[in-house]
Amino acid sequence: MIERLDHINIRTARIDAMIAWYGEVLGMHPGPRPAFDIPGAWIYAGDQAAVHLVEVPVPPTDPGTDLKLEHGAFRATGLKEFLALLEPRGERYELTRIPDFRIIQVNVWDPDGNHLHIDFDLGEDEAMRAEAP
Repeated sequence: MIERLDHINIRTARIDAMIAWYGEVLGMHPGPRPAFDIPGAWIYAGDQAAVHLVEVPVPPTDPGTDLKLEHGAFRATGLKEFLALLEPRGERYELTRIPDFRIIQVNVWDPDGNHLHIDFDLGEDEAMRAEAP
């Protein structure tokens, strides 16, 4: 039986930009990785290696049709702070409210265009909107 997401694996030709983005935008950090024959990095959320990056020599010829990650999702807290981080960086994001599951998703895209959604409790969104003038 599936208990939780273990990790996502992403192939990239821009490893440094990807490591920086996952750190600066999602607050994750690089950590230990086995000595595989292929270059890459493991990006951690706390003590869990959640994103496995595999470095490839060149980007796909057609990122729109070549195989890639459709999306990955992370559960988080701190919606207001997260949005305050995205906006001054000019990061593209879209909000999706799912009231029947009490979730608000913040959809973002990493430097390679991989779609991620960061899921917050809908109560955080409701509190923010109640504070707004």
